Parts: sequence; C-alpha cells; structure tokens
Amino acid sequence: MRHATAGTNSRRPHDRRSGIAPRALMTLSTDHRSAEARPTAADAGGFLDMAALAATPLAIDPYDHLVVPAFVRPEALPGVLADYPEVPGPGSHPPSELTIRGRFAALMAELDGPAFRKAIETKFDIDLTGRPTMYTVRGWCRASDGKIHTDSKTKIITVLLYLNEAWDADGGRLRILRNGTDLDDYVAEVPPHGGTLLVFRRSETSWHGHEPFDGKRRAIQMNWVTDADVVAYEQRRHRISTVVKKLNPFRKAG
Repeated sequence: MRHATAGTNSRRPHDRRSGIAPRALMTLSTDHRSAEARPTAADAGGFLDMAALAATPLAIDPYDHLVVPAFVRPEALPGVLADYPEVPGPGSHPPSELTIRGRFAALMAELDGPAFRKAIETKFDIDLTGRPTMYTVRGWCRASDGKIHTDSKTKIITVLLYLNEAWDADGGRLRILRNGTDLDDYVAEVPPHGGTLLVFRRSETSWHGHEPFDGKRRAIQMNWVTDADVVAYEQRRHRISTVVKKLNPFRKAG
C-alpha cells in the first residue's frame, strides 16, 4: 500500500471577504475562565503541539491531508478528558447544547484561535479570511456510522481531533481513501486516540470512512465553511437532533 507524499497546493478561495467573519456558534459555560480552565499544560505552552503541526508535511495522495499524532500534549490530555462533556447519544452535537467547561473549554478556545488558523492557512496554502468556523462534538459511534463520503460542498477544510485515551478496536479508524467504493483501498488509517489530529481539504475526491464500530468514540469536528448561513443551518439541524436525543437517549452498551 503506497503512502501519500508531501507537497503543497496553491488553490485559494475566490471570495476574500474581510472583517465580517462570525466566530463559531459555540457556547462555553461561564466557568471556562476559572482556575479550572487554566491548567499547567496551558501555562507551559498551550494544549496543542503547534511545533509538531508545523513539522508535519502535507500529504497530497489521494488528496490534501495531514495527520499529527499526540497533537494534544500528552500531559494535558487527561485533564481534557476529565472535562469532556456528557454527550447524549451518537451523532454530532453543537457545543451550545452541551456543558462546555474547564480544560475542554480551554482546548476549544485554543483550537479556535489565530495561531491554529494561521498554521492551517500556511500548511494548505489557503486564505481563510472571512470564512466562518463551525464545531460539533461527538461522544458515541453507531455501527451504521463511518460510511464512505467526501463531506458536503459547503465545507472548505475539515479538522478532526480525536480524544480517546486508547484504541484497540479494528473498527472506528478513519481511512483516507482512493475512491468512493472500496473501504480497503486506503493510503492511511488514523486511530482515533491520544489527541491525534486529522485535517483535510474537502474536494469531490476527499473520500473517507471507517469500519463499523459501536461504542464510545470521542472527537471534536471543526470546519471552515463557505459562509455564515451554512453555520446557522447546520447548527440548527444538529441542535434539534441533540434535543431529541436528550429526551430519548440510546442505551449505552458497556
């Protein structure tokens, strides 16, 4: 199986609006600036290993992507997991419908900051000025999840940050695929553990998926999207789903 080679791509968005980009529609609880939200990991240089991101080459086969293991600093990960919000069942949930607090809130704030955006702009050779961000949080996976797809056309860059301590299962490992029909034709397989970061440029060929898994699978998904209407629509759709799941959550196995 061939692995992707490093490179850059000079594609840039045509719409370069400035000064009007709304931030992510995320609601952090009022304690996110308390002492609980200022752990020693942040004092020592932040939750995210930006140097590791800068040192990771951009792979271009079969589409632009990169993987950074342990992007969340190992010494910070236990605290982030301790403050991970309760998620009412499978699917994607907007932060506004969850209790976002403490070290998890601080991690999301760093992910939403200018240093990470600049690093992604540099790595993917893209201008994200005026492009809003959108976040969802996942806590559980269904056996029916992971079907092959490319992400919607309204997404520009997809960021996945995996927040599981360990991953022994064969399923649930996201694969970077060469086509939209064969889950076994992949160039990379990403175990969703240890603060691993996966970022890719959405395109008509950005196929990805994973083998079935049923159980706890924690991740933050962040997207730069085309415009604010996309954020409003998607957050509203996910919010309705979350409210329904709070009323009738699925039975958690194990």
